[in-house]
Amino acid sequence: MILIVNGPNLNMLGKRPENIYGSFTYNDLLKKIENWSLKNGIPVEVFQSNVEGKIINRLQKEDYKGLIINAGAYTHYSYAIRDALEILKLPKIELHISNIYKREDFRKKSVIAPVCDGQITGLGLDGYILALEYLKNLLWKEVEDGKIRKV
Repeated sequence: MILIVNGPNLNMLGKRPENIYGSFTYNDLLKKIENWSLKNGIPVEVFQSNVEGKIINRLQKEDYKGLIINAGAYTHYSYAIRDALEILKLPKIELHISNIYKREDFRKKSVIAPVCDGQITGLGLDGYILALEYLKNLLWKEVEDGKIRKV
């Protein structure tokens, strides 16, 4: 399973500034991920919380093979989430819908980037699909019958 963790205010997509986040809603994101999961035969769980401790608790379950994390504002200052990520011995992708490097100065610093394997920023919802494809290619392979198998 691939785990996607979304942090604070991601559940408010569709209500956030359209010029930064687009006009899509959180449900649009969930549908896009579900469609990818069904098409590829790879289970994906999406977890969202506005609470730092709940995010850490979910990360610590370690019942997944790969992680995509959009930590929202916690990206820039949560050393607790950073420490939880550092412990994980599995592929981790940091993701942001907006380009954090084109925004306010405080958003240009990610404290979680050094403990993630890669970062996708500024590609909107497509960033999630790119991250899912990367993890699929890394962790699963297609065999002769066309079914996806874990590597």
